[in-house]
Amino acid sequence: MPSPAVLPSAALSPVYLRSFALFERLTDVQLQSIQQEARTLRLPVSACAFRQGEPAAHFYLLLQGRLKVTQCTCGGAQVVVRYVNPGDLFGLARAMRQPLYPACAVAVEDSVCLAWPAQTWPRFVALSPDVAGAVLQAVGQRLQDAHVRIQELSTEEVEQRVARAILRLVDQAGEQTDEGIAISFPITRQDIAETTGTTLHTVSRLLSAWQQRGLVVNRRKRVVVRQLDDLIRLSEGAAEQPLNYCPMSMTSRKPTLAGAGPTEQPPFLGSRMKSGM
Repeated sequence: MPSPAVLPSAALSPVYLRSFALFERLTDVQLQSIQQEARTLRLPVSACAFRQGEPAAHFYLLLQGRLKVTQCTCGGAQVVVRYVNPGDLFGLARAMRQPLYPACAVAVEDSVCLAWPAQTWPRFVALSPDVAGAVLQAVGQRLQDAHVRIQELSTEEVEQRVARAILRLVDQAGEQTDEGIAISFPITRQDIAETTGTTLHTVSRLLSAWQQRGLVVNRRKRVVVRQLDDLIRLSEGAAEQPLNYCPMSMTSRKPTLAGAGPTEQPPFLGSRMKSGM
């Protein structure tokens, strides 16, 4: 498995760091302090920032790329907990007073992140009220996301869960293409199965059926949504909702720390969707 490469964090300019909402109001002195205590990690595809059960020695901010956070159960099954997007803080075990990482963070595409020693956490949070507020929001959103996942697994049919999972990924990493809205990073049917608590066979059957109906296009490690409104209705378990129906669960997203400006995309796409690149 590839290993992370350590780069000098001093190479990051204040202008670049301020492009992230977490740092946009910090002074040059504060940004210099942040870089002095951080190291920059380059993570090739399949490299781990940390592994489940390791001492929680660092916390991180993703600058570029995408990570998948996975957890292994006592029975040996793997669960995809969430995806880390550019601008997200992750590896916050120490913030939750956990001495060990409860999950593994692996790169699904070439990624770059900042890493700080865990003992610097109090100074990091104390940098400014904006940083403290963003951290609190991020931790709170993790807990809320966990509650939502438990509720979905307990009360929803598999088809709803798979539709919701794809919609979340579209919201986080949707990219407009000629075919429709593509999830902009590699994702497999197995990944979707591990996200939704079902089997590879079930996900394959659903995606094949949706493709035949023209809802999605599914290829190797690629999912494109062609009929977004229909997929939203499936996620709600409803067949007769109006086309502009926008469920609250599709608009309540985790905080965007990447410093993106206002978007003119429809509300169910959230603030993370990108226009064609």
